[in-house]
Amino acid sequence: MAIEIGNFAGAWAELLELLDMAFSAPWTDEQYESERQIWEPERSIVATDDGQLVGHTGSFSHLMAVPGGQLPTAGVTMVGVRPTHRRRGILRDLMRTQLTDVHEAGEPLAALTASEPVIYPRFGYGLASDHQAIVVPKASRALRPVAGIDDVRIRYVDADESLARCAELRNKLALERPGMFQHNESWQQYAISATVVSDIANASRIRCVVAERDGELTGFAHYRTTRADKGYVDVLRVHAADLASHAALWRYLLEPDLLSQTHCEMLASDDPLLDLLLDPRAPGAITRDGLWVRPVDVGRALAGRTYARDLDVVIEVVDDFLPWNAGRWHLTGGTDGATCEQVRRDADLTLDVRDLGAVYLGRPSLARLGRAGLVTEHTSGALAATAEAFSTSRLPFLDTGF
Repeated sequence: MAIEIGNFAGAWAELLELLDMAFSAPWTDEQYESERQIWEPERSIVATDDGQLVGHTGSFSHLMAVPGGQLPTAGVTMVGVRPTHRRRGILRDLMRTQLTDVHEAGEPLAALTASEPVIYPRFGYGLASDHQAIVVPKASRALRPVAGIDDVRIRYVDADESLARCAELRNKLALERPGMFQHNESWQQYAISATVVSDIANASRIRCVVAERDGELTGFAHYRTTRADKGYVDVLRVHAADLASHAALWRYLLEPDLLSQTHCEMLASDDPLLDLLLDPRAPGAITRDGLWVRPVDVGRALAGRTYARDLDVVIEVVDDFLPWNAGRWHLTGGTDGATCEQVRRDADLTLDVRDLGAVYLGRPSLARLGRAGLVTEHTSGALAATAEAFSTSRLPFLDTGF
């Protein structure tokens, strides 16, 4: 009997066995419950074999920050195929069906975090952001002086009771950072749930401290502590509206009583902390991949962001997976907006759609990809000019995995 691909009409409980099998390292009941709270069942697509679920992909309805604005984005999640049915093209069919649905729904972008990063470039996803994992010993906590840091009050508050207030600040700041998406009420709760991050032995519940100046909220941090492995602070997120508040929050997090280290698994690669530490070796930073982006509608995606300088270029996009994207796109624009339409003119540049996805949010440099032979320049100077236009003042960053 042929494998059938279609929309999922079942209940959450029916997915659990498939997800357990596909991910090999099953989540706890609490983790599955957290996922269920944000699940959008109408966006689930499944593969069935004689009535048995053998594959699944889902997505979230995100509003993601892009340079100069926000765009609807499908946040792809819970992608898996039953081990007995691998290497039969099921994942390819699921991905094609999902991206076709996303296109028809008018979402110009899809994005995901990858458990196995070699899989998704086959379907047009490019690595668009990274982040740093750091471990700072208490002995190396010293920071360079920051003006106004002593004017910031750090106060402990209940994480649940302060959630709405902190989320409002976080969503405002998220508008300024490509790759971040808006948190609705469900995502606010998900973001502070201890079940959505790695299990840590003997860890405390999520704690929250806020930064305030003259009674106004200027930042907050979510963290937890554990006495395992000599004890450390596990920092989940730090958001602040100004440098002094950011530094004050980190000063607090780097000076724990009775604990030897401060850990953070997801720190933006351009976070000021990396430059403020007196000892540049102290964090022992490890770069990890973050958000993978896939243009689903090249024209809308390129027209939906702004550019660092005036731009007039024809980009030929190679897309073997979604044929409507393949072709030459005339992109004109600048700091106030852009337009993009398919044309028959000669191309100035040629690149694969996965590489367009990689540079879409401003990282890495298009010129860097050109030096790697991944962009072909047909018009002298077009690569340098386009690379400059695509650049952003802040690196893209995903602060909430999905």
